[in-house]
Amino acid sequence: MSQLGPRFNPNMKPVSAGKIAVLNPACSSTIAEKAALTPRTFSSLNGKTVFLVDIGWGGPKAGYDVLDIMQGWFARNIPSVKTVLVPKKGGFGDDDPELWKRIKAEGDACIIGISC
Repeated sequence: MSQLGPRFNPNMKPVSAGKIAVLNPACSSTIAEKAALTPRTFSSLNGKTVFLVDIGWGGPKAGYDVLDIMQGWFARNIPSVKTVLVPKKGGFGDDDPELWKRIKAEGDACIIGISC
């Protein structure tokens, strides 16, 4: 792999003066099928507990910059909502049954987030 990334093409032709080359960063893999959202058992978040879960994509605490902002938003806009900011164990694709069990026992909703 090149230091310029996995999609760097050393055979790419130089561009003319005054023009720029643009590379498409889109993923070429197949997109997963949509899954239905879990049915909602309440119509308001007032008085509820919302877990904000950092899945670890981008490194330890990479999602916290966004999740911290979300936590502040809830505090300002729906102060009766309790937010719990937690990291998920393992890599972003790994399961964390202990965390899911905790969220089911202690929480009413969950927002799973990433950031980079």
